[in-house]
Amino acid sequence: MAKNFIQDGKVLNYTAGANIASGQFVLVGAIGAVALAAIANGATGPVQIEGVFSVPKASGAVTQGAKLYWDATNSVLTTSSSGNTIVGVAAAAADSGDATAQILLNVGL
Repeated sequence: MAKNFIQDGKVLNYTAGANIASGQFVLVGAIGAVALAAIANGATGPVQIEGVFSVPKASGAVTQGAKLYWDATNSVLTTSSSGNTIVGVAAAAADSGDATAQILLNVGL
């Protein structure tokens, strides 16, 4: 292994600017991530940036493979790019009334 290797990159350390619950979606700059444990405001904890997670979504149907964006104002995934940050693609279709969507994090960026 290279002497400059730090980690595999699937999980990053994240310093929370507010209390974060385990399983909560967060933006790390322009990277979508999911907290693997609760992280107190000002503390550092692990967030995963790869994989498929169920995350709250805006109303509207989502097709499998659709690009998903993070609406930071409403704290939901959306298919609307306007003013939002791309964070991955839909791993499965979701109906308009579904509260969550399955996102494959940071793919299709």
